[in-house]
Amino acid sequence: MSLIAFNHFNIRAPSALLRTVRDFYVDVIGLVEGPRPDVPVAGYWLYLSDLPVLHLMEWPEGPQIPDLQSGYFDHIAFSCQDELTFIDRFEQLAVPFRRREFVLPSGEQFLQLTVSDPTGLGVELNFIVSSG
Repeated sequence: MSLIAFNHFNIRAPSALLRTVRDFYVDVIGLVEGPRPDVPVAGYWLYLSDLPVLHLMEWPEGPQIPDLQSGYFDHIAFSCQDELTFIDRFEQLAVPFRRREFVLPSGEQFLQLTVSDPTGLGVELNFIVSSG
């Protein structure tokens, strides 16, 4: 079981604000909008070189004005290896987790395990799924 690298951070915001957030990170900060998986939530993936470091997601039921304690910051993510060891650890420690599988724009399959830290912040662990 090992973390390999920081993967991305995620901001959820209402649709009226999402485009403005996207424009800020593209026009002011210098990230570039790029491809994202076909997921059922509107949003953008913003890239630093070839890495999609910022994920923006629509949050239609979320607050129109951010809560000063939690804001719109949703989760952090890490690239990882050895998903079975993580799953075993979660089960041994009775840590609730969610498992999802997606196809990346590159065509690679990936597995996503998500948990919440003690503050409620989401922690996403991403694994490239080998075809063999």
